[in-house]
Amino acid sequence: MSKQKLHLASTYSTANLSDKKLKEEGNRLFSLRRYEDAMNYYTKAIIKNPSVATYYTKRALCHLKVERWEATCQDCRRALDIVYDQIKGHLFLGQALVELEFYDEAVKHLHRADDLAREQKLNFGDEIAAQLRIARKKRWDVQEEKSIIQEIELQTYLNRLISEDMQRRKRKAAKGKTANIEEECNKYTSELNNLCAKIDNRRRKRDVPDYLCGKISFEILRDPVITPSGITYERKDIEEHLERVGYFDPQTRVELTADQLIPNLSMREVVDSFLQENEWALDD
Repeated sequence: MSKQKLHLASTYSTANLSDKKLKEEGNRLFSLRRYEDAMNYYTKAIIKNPSVATYYTKRALCHLKVERWEATCQDCRRALDIVYDQIKGHLFLGQALVELEFYDEAVKHLHRADDLAREQKLNFGDEIAAQLRIARKKRWDVQEEKSIIQEIELQTYLNRLISEDMQRRKRKAAKGKTANIEEECNKYTSELNNLCAKIDNRRRKRDVPDYLCGKISFEILRDPVITPSGITYERKDIEEHLERVGYFDPQTRVELTADQLIPNLSMREVVDSFLQENEWALDD
């Protein structure tokens, strides 16, 4: 049989398939890592029934696997237009936005995915939390880079002012006085550069370790409590989860009530010690 006839036979066979069957074939191909082929079947399913949000997120995941970030975003946004509370729509969109360096929007969607997973009592393990940590870290790195550039520009500007002031004073000074002016200005320059070096050295330590952050809000722990399963949470976060979502540990899914929470004094000591040496973290 010629290639043209094979193509026509394939087209005819898929044309008779329902959108659900097309999706199932797409799933099979995806499991074989044949992402382009899977994508074609999801596209056919969408053509058959464009009102099913899941078809768009499945195709979005294919785009994500082959690093087509814009296409991923487009399919996720279509899915969320149909069902806004779709976890994978927010998750895949957040991942693609991180790659496109839109970190604020990425964090927003990943937070939403995490909230929805807890509300719907679905266990994604550490998948969403890990992506959120990546997004927050990259956003922090960008902010730090901007701060470094601004501080270097300020240091350069102040050094230039000191140098210009020294030259102006030397031109007006009487003979024999220029050496004193130069020594004084060099002292100012040295003090300024030493101060900037100290700031730079402190900045190198400006990274909150993951183990000091809550597993729900991802903020630094202030009132850590531990569950019978051995998981540490920020008290207000886990209490809010128990009241709003359900009486279970969000990590292990084991039944949990507020009276089972025990203050994690060891973790509090570690956090307090870190904050004493890194006061900047209090404003993070």
